[in-house]
Amino acid sequence: MLNVTNSKIIELCLDDERFSLTSGTILEYKRVLDMSNGSLSRELVWRSPKGKEVQITVKRLVSFSHRHLMAFKYQVKALNFSGKVTVSSSLDGDVENHTHEEEDPRFSATLEGLGLSVSKIIADQEPVVMVQETCRSNLVLACAMDHRLLSGSDAVKNIEQEHQKVTVSYQLDIKQSESICLEKYVTYYTSLDYPVEELPELASRMAAKGMAKGFDILLGEQSEYLGRLWDKAGLDIKVDNITSIEQALRFNLFHLFQAAGSNGRRSIGAKGLTSEGYDGHYFWDTEIYMIPFYAALMPGEARKLLEYRYYILDYACERARVLNHVKGALYPWRTIAGEEGSSYYPAGTAQYHINAAVAYAINKYVEMTGDFSFILEFGAEIIFQTARLWEDLGTYNSRKGYLFCYHEVTGPDEYTALVNNNFYTNLMARWHLNYAYEIARNLEINYPDQFKRLSDKIELDQDELQAWLKAAKNMYIPYDHILQIHPQDDGFLDKEVWDFKATPAERYPLMLNYHPLVIYRYQVCKQPDVILAHFLLPDQFSLDQKCRDYNYYEPITTHDSSLSPSIFGIVASELGLYEDAEYFFAMTSRLDLDNNLNDTYYGVHMANMAGSWMNLVYGFGGMRTTNGNLSFNPYLPPDWQGYKFGIIFKENRLEVEVKENEVVYSLREGNSINFRHRNKDIFIVEGEKVIVSI
Repeated sequence: MLNVTNSKIIELCLDDERFSLTSGTILEYKRVLDMSNGSLSRELVWRSPKGKEVQITVKRLVSFSHRHLMAFKYQVKALNFSGKVTVSSSLDGDVENHTHEEEDPRFSATLEGLGLSVSKIIADQEPVVMVQETCRSNLVLACAMDHRLLSGSDAVKNIEQEHQKVTVSYQLDIKQSESICLEKYVTYYTSLDYPVEELPELASRMAAKGMAKGFDILLGEQSEYLGRLWDKAGLDIKVDNITSIEQALRFNLFHLFQAAGSNGRRSIGAKGLTSEGYDGHYFWDTEIYMIPFYAALMPGEARKLLEYRYYILDYACERARVLNHVKGALYPWRTIAGEEGSSYYPAGTAQYHINAAVAYAINKYVEMTGDFSFILEFGAEIIFQTARLWEDLGTYNSRKGYLFCYHEVTGPDEYTALVNNNFYTNLMARWHLNYAYEIARNLEINYPDQFKRLSDKIELDQDELQAWLKAAKNMYIPYDHILQIHPQDDGFLDKEVWDFKATPAERYPLMLNYHPLVIYRYQVCKQPDVILAHFLLPDQFSLDQKCRDYNYYEPITTHDSSLSPSIFGIVASELGLYEDAEYFFAMTSRLDLDNNLNDTYYGVHMANMAGSWMNLVYGFGGMRTTNGNLSFNPYLPPDWQGYKFGIIFKENRLEVEVKENEVVYSLREGNSINFRHRNKDIFIVEGEKVIVSI
């Protein structure tokens, strides 16, 4: 993911003194992220080295309603002087990506000049346009800016071009206590979405359109858009430290709102758009952690994120051939355009479970929305192509009673790699094969024409369907009858447990302080593996079994991965381990806001942010969807007075409010909805409330 044209540059000069936070004196300063109207503001009072005092207020937004548009409002007030003021606004195309950080897998090698280079600048009049392109793939980006200056006196305007930078400046006289305001409108368009020859005009036209609307109108649109999303989310936390908890959840959801905007050809990186960490690549995080959030609150976005997987399906098929699979698809572990971006296969390509993650996300999306049309248009082909790889990958092992086994795979826990019969992988493969068979039978019976066309296209026959069913039926699931737990894999329990007492705090995370081979030789987990399977497939194991597995794996899990605490928190809630649940929720909810892992400078942790919402809804609220049915098993954390959240289930907006002695279910929009509260069937029509005692 490349850094694009820097359009945030606005500079101020008071006569011959340039404003800088590193010179003069800062008398007042505050910066605010307003999550109700989607803007970032900075207010400060600065005294120049020569004693001039000025108040500067800057506000910016990236529009939700106009996906190409960003707007700035830059206000300057002279506090104790009169004189000349120059305000300069620039586009800078001399932008590079950060270089590699040694021994950190979150960054790859430097691009060494292979980023964007300026190919054209149109600066004879505003809007000013800068065109850039990549060196090898010839992808083209056009960035435009336009301005409106609001002041009490005439200004001298000048447009200058220097190398890869173009600047529009305004020089004017200002009197003491007088204010000036510069509004700046910036747009970006790329050849991924539009013809190259149209990009400058499109960018220019949108910048002018933004200026015609004006900043305040755009801010109003922003507020209305977010108002609808916050209303759907329905968050309300009643607890003594309400500011801490609700602020954290809203901060996380705001980032998820910002990361949305897929058009079916892009997904969401592990860091969203906040950093170059992991090079902007997409992982399985999106499907397992983020899509449940989007399916429940922004179903249109969830569908587009899944359409992206269809968009790169041909690449997944090619990837399977590279690994010598004669048919089927294997999704790349990390990617943007569809090619595999991981060079470390033990913790990359070997994580075959990404196939099941994509199928699982499709299943959960359809259960939440009832949108079976996605299966007909895209989903079935994805599900079939990824499922057939499971049948090709495994073998009926004579040493395991001819049960179906997988060798040399890596599960979700990246502190254990290249193992035989990873519990999570085998379990999810079994679910995936059964689900693919069910979908095939459904289409064959109810949509025979579509099924025939798809079967002909991918050469799917009845023998292969039966092979899927046979593999699923005979899947080997590791179990230790002495400890009565599920081993993470065939050899996991044979290893020595990592010496946690002898490991100082500064040696965590382990992945940055020990060679992978050292870590692989011990019983130590970076994140949930067996426990994640219990969350995703909750109806396949008893509470007693889940409890034994939890009690074994939690003490040997470092939680070095941000993917870890939310899942442990949800399962702890299900098991009634309320202290654990609250501990993990606290860790999850404020992980980025408080920089709990000391690595937020690498960018926020998008999956964890979605996980904090899941902690509330799936954990404390006990929400589950199984076979298309919705259920809740809520409880109130001991230190809380109440909480509320909203979801959309099959176009019905349901609000769930948990109080000290009761739960209130309200249908805000829709016709009617059926679900279960614990073992009780609930039916609500629009506008009604049902109160259940707890």
